[in-house]
This record gives sequence, structure tokens and C-alpha cells, in this order.
Amino acid sequence: MICPNCESEYVDGIAECTDCGSELVSAEEFEGNLVHHSDWVIVYTCSESFEADMLKANLEGAGIEVTILKQKDSSYPAVGGLAVIKVLVQKKDAETASEIITDINKTE
Repeated sequence: MICPNCESEYVDGIAECTDCGSELVSAEEFEGNLVHHSDWVIVYTCSESFEADMLKANLEGAGIEVTILKQKDSSYPAVGGLAVIKVLVQKKDAETASEIITDINKTE
């Protein structure tokens, strides 16, 4: 049994993670739901978290699963390439997500 949240491994018969309280799943179920980086593509980059969060909300409202990768270094100010936030979607949703993002940016 594996915790899907913190990935702690338990013997059969245990139903709840003692670390985080999540319900455990079988190893087969856990491995069947692993996210692989090759399944995702970057559809947008920005330097502000609020911009990425708003896009995420719009895309999720359209039924598209979204993940945000924040590559901000708190040691540096938000300047150019030092503060990159990437909005990623699954490859199968990339075209639709790009169209939605284009429509949103046209209205600004």
C-alpha cells in the first residue's frame, strides 16, 4: 500500500497514512496514475503567479487539467528569465488550451 500524497509505503492491511492521514492505494493503482513529464507541454510562461493562477482557473473551468511550475528564485528580484512560471497541460489538451489563452489575451 502506498500513500498517494507523500508516497510513504505501508504493508497490506493499513488503510491510512500515519504521516498525512491520506487513504492508501495499492501499488498497482498508484503506479497507474503516475504523472510523466513527457505527457505535459508548456502552453504559457509568465513572471507573475497571479497571471498563471488566473489562466489555470480558466482552463480548469473548461475541463482541462493544469499544473503550474514555478521557477522563481527568492534570492533574485523578478527580472526577466530569473522569474519564470510555466503553465502546463497534457498534450491532448494543448491545442484547446492555447486557443483559450489566445482568446483571453485578445480581450486584454
